[in-house]
Amino acid sequence: MDSAQYDREIASRFAALDQDHDGCIDREEFSGAAAALLAEFGVTARSDKGQALYSGAEAFWQGMAGMADVDGDERVSREEFLTGAVKRLRDNPRRFAEIARPFLHAAIAVADEDGRGVTRAALVRGLRVLGVTPKAAGEVAAAVDGDGDGRVGEDELLSAFAEYYATPEP
Repeated sequence: MDSAQYDREIASRFAALDQDHDGCIDREEFSGAAAALLAEFGVTARSDKGQALYSGAEAFWQGMAGMADVDGDERVSREEFLTGAVKRLRDNPRRFAEIARPFLHAAIAVADEDGRGVTRAALVRGLRVLGVTPKAAGEVAAAVDGDGDGRVGEDELLSAFAEYYATPEP
């Protein structure tokens, strides 16, 4: 892959986190994602699951800011993301997974409507709410369900999440 293609792929990762499309990633992106997931699955913010999701979103933001917010303005610019976060993620993808774990763990609890784990359909719904196209959401859900049982576990999601953000491949 040439460097221009690599830059485009990494820029798409940044755009996925920049939910309001203002050119920076900030705390509101993460709390907004939490609010969108809660609304999609009919879970209230004041419930235990809602509070866990907001706490996980804050932890995810703090981890991202700690890796990339070089100037300390509590915003991660595209340049900071490309030079700070991506380098650190490529050096240690599992670290990124651990930063995201509290959020993903809580999101799984929100999307697990029957107490038996997240279904592919619920994963697609969650991804759609976060701005993933329907086609891509379906493809991701199928790919992440490595054992083909129709449900997606936390470890499967964490691995896929870390891989997506730490590699330039789609």
